[in-house]
Amino acid sequence: MHFSRFSKSLKAVLLAAGLFSAGASQAAITFANGADVGWVSQEEASGYSFYNASGVKTDPFVLLKNKQINAIRLRVWVNPSGGWCDGKDVLYKAQRAAAQGQRIMIDFHYSDTWADPGHQTKPAAWSQHTISQLYSDVYAHTTGILNYLKSNGINVEWVQVGNEINGGMLWPEGSTSNLSQLAGLINSGYNGVKAVYPSAQVIVHLANGYQGAAVQTFFDNLRNAGGKFDVIGLSHYPPPSDWVNYNNMVANTMNNVTARYGKPVMITEVGMDWQQASTANQMMTDLLSKVKWLGDKGLGVFWWEPQAYPGWQGYTLGALDGSGKFTIAIDPF
Repeated sequence: MHFSRFSKSLKAVLLAAGLFSAGASQAAITFANGADVGWVSQEEASGYSFYNASGVKTDPFVLLKNKQINAIRLRVWVNPSGGWCDGKDVLYKAQRAAAQGQRIMIDFHYSDTWADPGHQTKPAAWSQHTISQLYSDVYAHTTGILNYLKSNGINVEWVQVGNEINGGMLWPEGSTSNLSQLAGLINSGYNGVKAVYPSAQVIVHLANGYQGAAVQTFFDNLRNAGGKFDVIGLSHYPPPSDWVNYNNMVANTMNNVTARYGKPVMITEVGMDWQQASTANQMMTDLLSKVKWLGDKGLGVFWWEPQAYPGWQGYTLGALDGSGKFTIAIDPF
């Protein structure tokens, strides 16, 4: 049987009957089954390897592809210690992902190290700069990294301008107490992205996506200040004992923001204790269904560092066991 011909005929029947939407079809085709693998090169340099179910050492990007991971998220730091997650390291990982046909998300932290709700430290080289200089810094850094990737044959589909910026970024100038300046910094990044990859979607990303009121307040304020974004990104780390409630809360957030702002949403980070693999499997199955229910407004879900060995740099929310094999936590993809 020619399945493709059959499926097209079935699609036509369903469309005519109103039981199938072109938007839902496109969402199914383009949905991002994602993984952030920023640590992978550093793990490998430290002597760690990754294995398939039969115990055969395998490229982690191949392992992820075989688990239906079709998108890779990579963080960028400005001048990091050791060079990890600088432009060269990001290109190396992006090339490996591209070789497997995986789509690329670039996550700008605009810091020399981790940026999150408790840390939004300016790069040392920018520490004494005025706000107008910081606007230029953000634009130059964004375009510089993206042009470097583009000139080396990498297509970037999504770009985060800031990482978990609930309290703003590039503190203190870009904190949420200086909303016009925060919007200006985000717009500098946004304009930089579009200058290099005009069709890339720009994501503004917040932690704790289950806190719907706080997410709405942030985006109301950003919109009122003239901030530009194409996609709303949310982190989601539900506790194993209460994941059903947390998944319902993040679903409420997603339903609200997609309607309120007319923008699509992504879960750009998710994870759960590697020792709770069965629970994580259930949680991920449910979360994926909730994002996909949004149709073309639900773009994807990214597990944060699923390939992290248990306890690597203190992280225990990956999907790898101590023998370097993926657990069933990642199977819902």
